[in-house]
Amino acid sequence: MASSGTSSAAPFGAPSGAPSVAPSGAGRDRYFDALRAFALVRVVAYHTFEWPWLGFVFPSMGVMFALAGSLMARSLERPAARVVRSRLRRLLVPLWVFGAVLGVAMAKHGWLPGADALYWVLPVGDPPGDAWGEQAWAVLWYLRTYLWFVLLSPVLLRVLRLAPLPVLLLSLVPVVLFETVWSVPDGRLGSALSDLSVFLFCWLLGFAHRDGVLDRLRPAAVLAAAAPLMAAGAWWAFGHRVDGTYDLDDIPLAQALWSAGFVLPLLRFRPDFGWLARRPVADRIVSVFNARAVTVYLWHEVALMASVPLIDLMWDVPAFERDLPLDSMWFQFGIAWVLIALAVALFGWVEDVAAKRRPRLLP
Repeated sequence: MASSGTSSAAPFGAPSGAPSVAPSGAGRDRYFDALRAFALVRVVAYHTFEWPWLGFVFPSMGVMFALAGSLMARSLERPAARVVRSRLRRLLVPLWVFGAVLGVAMAKHGWLPGADALYWVLPVGDPPGDAWGEQAWAVLWYLRTYLWFVLLSPVLLRVLRLAPLPVLLLSLVPVVLFETVWSVPDGRLGSALSDLSVFLFCWLLGFAHRDGVLDRLRPAAVLAAAAPLMAAGAWWAFGHRVDGTYDLDDIPLAQALWSAGFVLPLLRFRPDFGWLARRPVADRIVSVFNARAVTVYLWHEVALMASVPLIDLMWDVPAFERDLPLDSMWFQFGIAWVLIALAVALFGWVEDVAAKRRPRLLP
């Protein structure tokens, strides 16, 4: 599985001003909004510092798939074909803009696209690229996986509703089989099957949350299910290290089990985040993250790439060299967020166009 980076209206969140999922079905769920914003920050932090323990502290990708699954189930209260078309449009238009910009940059570095460049148009498989741009395009595995979940959701939701708890339990079987009995095929098919199997439980858990299945479970039962899942995930991770690391992104079964156990209580025990409205700055930041989640995710690795030559230039300025911590990863982290903000200003409006809204500089 490729290294991971972090809606009702977009792959990562509902647009600002539109209703987000809530147990009552009305109004925005600021708890969900805050989780999504935190997941994106954690993604950028992971890709900056590469701390393997971050996946255990907060498995962003599992959380994001679960939130998206809940919002997808809510959307499917409308005709499925219309929902899927809307999701594809909101996913693909920002991707096409990102692909056009990155494609030109890679072409200038010698990349010659072939027939498989069509995966940039419809990413049912990983879009191609060159080694120079790999850091930027490698994160597209999430969009590819999300796309497949969207296409499969009308069927998956019907299957889950036949027997929610047994289906949830059985959804972990594919990743167990892929990691212990069978080997996934090589290439794009294998990558897609692996990632789908890893996060299937989280996506379906989002369905179960929307349908109220989790609310009917006793808290003790939820904790009793979550604890062994997380324990098994940790045990598998430390017992099956890849190149000496226990990073969940490199160990699919550990990722699946730990994410399943982590997200289960996260969706069952939902604190009231109404207090966020009384913190205008924090509330605004969360709103912007949710309205521009696709842009933040797509462009965050480009920002990290661009931060390196930018910091190199700063070394040539004596005052910067003397007074700024130019060799600190935390400084690069801060510069990356400045560049991400610039990307949001330059390209965030594309999400508005994809959603058929009036383009805005900031939501």
